[in-house]
Amino acid sequence: MENKQENQIGEKLERMCREKGISFYALSAVSGVALTTIMHVVDGSTRNPGIYTVMRLCRGLEISMADFLEDLE
Repeated sequence: MENKQENQIGEKLERMCREKGISFYALSAVSGVALTTIMHVVDGSTRNPGIYTVMRLCRGLEISMADFLEDLE
């Protein structure tokens, strides 16, 4: 279950970047989250992105955490 959720977060992040037309590099610059961290979240190799990291990514994407987490199990 945990791996499924981690993959869902990465897939959602990738989809949101694509929909907003923002590269991972640009997201890193505006959110303050390291590019390598973003890549690890997207590819699922991170064990837990952490709430603070997700919050910063959401701010960079200009979406609420509620919207980001809305359809995740």
